[in-house]
Amino acid sequence: MKKEYQATNYESDLTDKQWEAIKEFFPSGNKSKYHKRSLVEAVLYIVKTDCQWRMLPHDYPPHDTVWSFYRRARENGVWDKMMKHLVKITRKQAGRNEEPSYALIDSQSVKTTCYGENHGYDGGKKRKEENGTL
Repeated sequence: MKKEYQATNYESDLTDKQWEAIKEFFPSGNKSKYHKRSLVEAVLYIVKTDCQWRMLPHDYPPHDTVWSFYRRARENGVWDKMMKHLVKITRKQAGRNEEPSYALIDSQSVKTTCYGENHGYDGGKKRKEENGTL
């Protein structure tokens, strides 16, 4: 029997509007014992507080259930899809195109020399190689 959603009172909890925006990514299956919103909010609590999985408050489903839910969603790409969807919503609300029109790539030049000195070891003594010989 599936438990009904029980609201908690943590800063990491989703508002109803936020849940409506992402609930399509977490369909409720017949085998689900816990409400998907409770599982998502438990993951968000872990991310927000950076607490250990075993230290998850008892207001949420058991930590091993939450971990399993998170792991499966991550492996199936659900979190990435959800984040891309939220980026599109945010960009649209800001009056911008849903997709970025360009990207910036940052690179750093590394100075090198064409001719380097060769160094080697001989009999435990460090000597400078000259013309490729010791």
